[in-house]
Amino acid sequence: MRTWRGWTRAEDADAYAAYMMETGYPGYTSTPGNRGVTFTRRDDGELTEFLLVSLWESGEAVRAFAGEEPGKAVFYPQDDRYLVERELTVGHFDVFAGDVA
Repeated sequence: MRTWRGWTRAEDADAYAAYMMETGYPGYTSTPGNRGVTFTRRDDGELTEFLLVSLWESGEAVRAFAGEEPGKAVFYPQDDRYLVERELTVGHFDVFAGDVA
């Protein structure tokens, strides 16, 4: 499992969510070896936090998506327009139990 978080201004949250559905979501789901992705968000005062969680069948599949440095976050061309804070690295976890296909 791979996790990443970023924050937008609350007023930019809807536009960023739409942008991620046009860019990030297809980027994740069209990569062979992707086993699912969940994009979440929550308002926190003036900011909106986005948490992306994706499941992968192997480290090779993650590298096919993220490149040769899979610990680095993947960004899209307009992310600088929306994100006021972001994690530059991602979390990787081994899933040992759960409802996964």
